[in-house]
Amino acid sequence: MDIHEGKKYSEWGSIQKATVEDKSEILALYRTMLYGAADWSEDYPNEDTVDFDISRDSLIAMKNEAGEIISVISIDKDEAVEALECWDKNLAPGGELSRLCVRKDMHNKGIAKDMMRYAFDELRARGKKSVHILVKTGHVVALASYTKLGFKRVGECHLFEKDFVCMEVEL
Repeated sequence: MDIHEGKKYSEWGSIQKATVEDKSEILALYRTMLYGAADWSEDYPNEDTVDFDISRDSLIAMKNEAGEIISVISIDKDEAVEALECWDKNLAPGGELSRLCVRKDMHNKGIAKDMMRYAFDELRARGKKSVHILVKTGHVVALASYTKLGFKRVGECHLFEKDFVCMEVEL
C-alpha cells in the first residue's frame, strides 16, 4: 500500500515521485533560482543531480492542475553530510532533505510546508527517526521556514565550498 494514499497534502497540486519525463522541467525550475539566497549556480543543481535523485526514487514533485511542476524536494544521500558530528545520535537513523524549490509565483502559499510534510511521511516509511537539512548561512527565509516546522539549529559546517547552518527535527 502507498503510504500517501488517501492523504491530501496540498490544495495547490498533487505530489508524487518525479520521473525521467519530468527532468527537463525540473532543471528549468532549478534554473529560475540561480544566484539567489541558496547560492545555486549553473553547476548545481545539474542534470546529474536530477538523474541521481530520480534513480533512487528520491525526487518528489508537486504538479498543479495543468500538470506543471511547481515544486520539488529531494530526499538526499550524501556521505559528507551524514558524517557531520552535529546530528543527534539518539535520532539515528536520520534522513536528509535538500533542494527544496518552489516556483517563484507560488511562494508564500504554504507549498514548502506541504512538500516537507510529504517528505517527512516518506522518510518515516523508510525507517528514519529524524530529518536533517543544511541551510546556506544567511538564507533567512529558509531558516525561518524550517524553524516554524520544528527544526532546531544543531550546528554549522563548511561543505562544498560554502557555509551552512545544520538543522534537525525529530520525526
